[in-house]
Amino acid sequence: MWMGGIHATKCVEITDDASRLDDGSFWAVSISFEGKARFARFADLSHGEFPSHQWTPLTSQWSTSHSQSEYISYVSQIRELIASGGVYQVNACRQLNHSFKGESLKGLFSQLLLRNPAQYAFYLSIEGLEIASASPERFISRNGSKILTSPIKGTIRSDENEFGEKDKAENLMIVDLMRNDLGRICDAGSIEVSELFRQEKHPGITHLVSDVEGKLREGITWREIFEATIPPGSVSGAPKSAALSIIERNEGERGPYCGTLGWIHGDRAELSVAIRSFWTQGDSTIRFGTGAGITWGSDPAAEWEETQLKARHLISIAGGEL
Repeated sequence: MWMGGIHATKCVEITDDASRLDDGSFWAVSISFEGKARFARFADLSHGEFPSHQWTPLTSQWSTSHSQSEYISYVSQIRELIASGGVYQVNACRQLNHSFKGESLKGLFSQLLLRNPAQYAFYLSIEGLEIASASPERFISRNGSKILTSPIKGTIRSDENEFGEKDKAENLMIVDLMRNDLGRICDAGSIEVSELFRQEKHPGITHLVSDVEGKLREGITWREIFEATIPPGSVSGAPKSAALSIIERNEGERGPYCGTLGWIHGDRAELSVAIRSFWTQGDSTIRFGTGAGITWGSDPAAEWEETQLKARHLISIAGGEL
């Protein structure tokens, strides 16, 4: 595992039992959008740059779980459900797949670090799962009792200057959702929005980001934290339960995409939202997810273009045609 200069080797245990995370050891974390957990305990830790590896670019067309017309229809259905009052916002995603005969994603991760540096870049290789992520989004940072989440909602091209009211309204909805999620595990009155509508620049795009923080209740466990917050609000929707039902009907299983990735070491943690991520699951397919947040103000064709915008740069690094 590698994240933020932390290099973990010598995996000695893999489990799905969240109670193991409270033992004070260093754990790499991958939890899928659906809540399937893979926790890997590593014995050796070091600090340094990720070792450079070669990558042979992919060459053929990526397939998509939703064609352009199918995705536009999906967005239109969501807008109808919003109009009827059943939901306010849904993150609609699709998955891209490409055949993969390489041995590892290490070379791809090396290229991501070079050509698409991301604050929460993450690499993990354990039995049956390999992930190379260039996530720009913090899910949870924890230091003792302090917990911080920084949802991204709103995306424009780098040559654009202003976010529209649709982006701000969507961001505010998810900020309220995350305040509610943290309210289940934090001391009453401790939750605050420490920054609202911050602009963050990334390769080719600019994101709208807000910060929500709180003080965890004494004795809270990692199991309780995950039960309150998984899946991340920014990649599900509001209300979360209604959004999840719509996503399940239309997308099936997302897997690691839109879950969380990172590390936990006692009462400290750095966890990302698993977006901008490539992964393999012990087979000959490499996968990548892309999506957009849908509100009543969404234009279905424009939302398709947003999924293309988010995927285009990273797919150009991996190779193949979008």
